[in-house]
Amino acid sequence: MTLLDIKQGQGYIAKIESNSFVDGEGVRCSVYVSGCPFNCVGCYNKASQKFRYGEKYTDEILAEILDDCDHDYISGLSLLGGEPFCNLDITLNLVKAFRARFGNTKTIWVWTGFLYEYLANDCTERRELLSYIDVLVDGLFIQHLFKPDYHIKVL
Repeated sequence: MTLLDIKQGQGYIAKIESNSFVDGEGVRCSVYVSGCPFNCVGCYNKASQKFRYGEKYTDEILAEILDDCDHDYISGLSLLGGEPFCNLDITLNLVKAFRARFGNTKTIWVWTGFLYEYLANDCTERRELLSYIDVLVDGLFIQHLFKPDYHIKVL
């Protein structure tokens, strides 16, 4: 199977978390796109696997996300899902607008079920999305490897 065979998103956003502490370093604006082909056992966001879940992505939603990121305490943007690489109409538009507004002063993190090596050899749009990303968390969610306290630091 190639990425071209995989169903593509329908332009829906499942959820926006304006002040997330768990989707990367610092406080982040996390955008969950709708639609994922993987159906991982134990997925923590099953609802977002549906390709028409949530609300349609619009220019108003883009402006809301960028405004949410325009606070000094926001470290950057995190894209999750669903599957960001099956939602290029949303994710490419969003990262381009984010970089135009913030340059490299804030970071972009993306979670994907695909492996980097696979994406780096795929279509131009997916390689273009990779070029905007600072941190890529790649690979399928594997339930038996999950550690719920991985992000907790004991001081």
